[in-house]
Amino acid sequence: MSDSKLRDLSLDFSVKVIKLCDGIKGHYSLTNQLERSATSIGANIHEANYAQSRSDFAAKLQISLKECYETEYWLELFYKSELTDSATAKELFTICGNIRRLLVASVNTVKGAGK
Repeated sequence: MSDSKLRDLSLDFSVKVIKLCDGIKGHYSLTNQLERSATSIGANIHEANYAQSRSDFAAKLQISLKECYETEYWLELFYKSELTDSATAKELFTICGNIRRLLVASVNTVKGAGK
């Protein structure tokens, strides 16, 4: 998958998370955390395209990867706390997992190419 498709996927994911959080009332601190981690994934992928070096590029992708893991935690918490339904949680878990796998492959490729 090209970087552009990864950026598009992460942007679409961010939009879905924002819409989810917009519909949840009374849990501002939790929705804020989920929105921040989910939108940070795409922001760092986008920023990686303007990296100053290969190591800077890899670092930005690794930050995105860490944010993916954090987002998966928040999604699990939202599901177990019944702040979201099963279908929405499953869809978001799937998309986040796809982004995570693409980031892992990208980081491994960048690190391998530097040797």
